[in-house]
Amino acid sequence: MGSRDGVDERKRATLRRFAALGAAAPVVGFPERASADPGDSAARDAIAGYLAATPGAHFSKIRDDLQLGTGEAQHHLRRLEEADVIESYADGDYKRFVPAGRFDEFERAALGYLRRPTPRGMLVELLSTPEATASELAASLDVSAPTISKYAGELETAGLLSREDGYAVERPETVLVLLVRYADSFDGRAAELAAAADGLISYDG
Repeated sequence: MGSRDGVDERKRATLRRFAALGAAAPVVGFPERASADPGDSAARDAIAGYLAATPGAHFSKIRDDLQLGTGEAQHHLRRLEEADVIESYADGDYKRFVPAGRFDEFERAALGYLRRPTPRGMLVELLSTPEATASELAASLDVSAPTISKYAGELETAGLLSREDGYAVERPETVLVLLVRYADSFDGRAAELAAAADGLISYDG
């Protein structure tokens, strides 16, 4: 349904919802803010809010989830980067975005793979069942053994997985914290892991 000023009400509601999520990191200080179209400010606030809740999202997902046009999304993402509100990084064929200054290199790599269903499933399974074998991972995720092997190699290269003695997640507590903190932006398996997270962390002393 459209409105009298030509702005789709569903799009307006989506932008308002994610702008509210970004209230802790509002987009301020743009030189043109006072004279800009209010829609520009709403879109940038929404992108900041969206990335606060969904760090590591790639361009197409941001554009589609916020119902922005391609040029519109490119423009606002560029302005946010110029203002040091967000930052981008290359992840294979993807360009991913996160709030600026919040994640280290390992965390950015982890977020990139957690945004992909099969690698995320592997990490979730290995965090909950560290002794899981490649064949067990394949069966649990309903993918082929070669697929598991392929992603295991990628995760190892990215520093997220060790294959020295079976499979072991590197910096497991860091990966678990990312899964718990952003569980709502992942799938049901991640949400289940988040609910059981207390039992997966060991405390020394």
